[in-house]
Amino acid sequence: METPMKKRREFIKTVGVLGAASTLPSTTPAGVAAEGETVASSAKLAIDGGSPVRKTGLRHHPYGPQFFDDVEKQELLDVLESKSPFRWQAEDSKVLQFEKAYAAHVGMKHALGVTSGTTALYTAMAALEIGPGDEVILPAWTWYADYDAIVLAGALPVFAEIDESFNIDPADIESKITKRTKAIIVVHLQGTPADMSPILEIAEKHNLRILEDCAQCLGGRFKGKYVGTMGNIAINSFQLSKSITAGEGGAVLTNDSTLFERAIRFHDAGSLRDVYADSMGGGLLVAFAACNFRMSEFTGAVLKGQLQKLEKICGGLRRNARKVREGIADLPGIKLRKTADQAGDLGVTVFLDHGTEARRDYFLRALRAEGIAAAGPGGSVILPVVERIAKKTTVHPLWPSFNSTEGKAIRYGSECCPRTIDILGRHGGVIMDPNFSEDDINDIVRAIRKVYMAMGAA
Repeated sequence: METPMKKRREFIKTVGVLGAASTLPSTTPAGVAAEGETVASSAKLAIDGGSPVRKTGLRHHPYGPQFFDDVEKQELLDVLESKSPFRWQAEDSKVLQFEKAYAAHVGMKHALGVTSGTTALYTAMAALEIGPGDEVILPAWTWYADYDAIVLAGALPVFAEIDESFNIDPADIESKITKRTKAIIVVHLQGTPADMSPILEIAEKHNLRILEDCAQCLGGRFKGKYVGTMGNIAINSFQLSKSITAGEGGAVLTNDSTLFERAIRFHDAGSLRDVYADSMGGGLLVAFAACNFRMSEFTGAVLKGQLQKLEKICGGLRRNARKVREGIADLPGIKLRKTADQAGDLGVTVFLDHGTEARRDYFLRALRAEGIAAAGPGGSVILPVVERIAKKTTVHPLWPSFNSTEGKAIRYGSECCPRTIDILGRHGGVIMDPNFSEDDINDIVRAIRKVYMAMGAA
């Protein structure tokens, strides 16, 4: 059996004498470490003139490009050598290969490649037949595209609060449902899956559709299922900041063949190409007014290669985030960002709830001074307080979203999301990287412990 002294020695060996002495609950007199090593009883923060944990700064980098290699290179060369960058000209389309591989990877029947996560949302709205007179519930904290897709469909966005996971709060959804509600957009934000169980129950109870936005959580899971596989339809983004990337790109996922056909037609000028028609028994629908969101062969080629690295990227994130959580778990009073499924969480962030925005901001400044990049929640916007949204500005003054009785009556602004504003204001910490080294992880742990203990529990 390991003794407390042995565990203490191992920790000191890992994070260094100074880090251990300034953070661990004392089991020896102040200034005296294990086995007679003399150290300071506390470390002066770098923000106050002390020595930083790191002399060179540490920060995360976009994940996908770190894993580019000959796999993506060869896929791109195949396209160049074929001289067929248009997916419907290519004999063996890279986009179609990616679509099939992506659907198989997450266990879905259908996947459709498009030009971006935003156009994937527009396509999903069209597939769900969202339009004027409909209401769609979405979280107050998410990216513009979720709101814009609703408005550009002519429907009315209705905001719900988030909870401490930064995702939509299931407890705030039901009060937003009316007879006009048609769908809920569930966004899995900054690597953390939303709590799908109660949301699915609410949707079933009220006969609502669920659109999962997985742009910030590709590879995340909830109770063993990939995000994007539990609702009626889902979208993903492959922009630079996402789990895998081709710089831009998006996808639509569904098990519903009718929704899939509508998505296909909407993204391709109303048409249903033979390769899809053959697999769907010829198709069920007629053409309708649509767009051109077709993915290029170059994008499909890179994504086909990147998909092969997805689990490696996700595994690195989870591993590193777990090590940091374990390294700070014994800090008194510590409260981490909530997650509905720790095992399925991507581990994009290790964020602490600091109790107040002032404490959060000081913690972040102090952590940066120690050489560790630190941030509050990001990648999204508190949408109701954005001026154009608060003022309900649209592309045309007669746009249907806000010209109905309900559209004219609805009010946005800070008064519709006070809890969201509070939660986001008090959380902050470190954004993880799948390629952080053991030394990097140890430095993150040392820095968090050093600053947290200096500040005292919230």
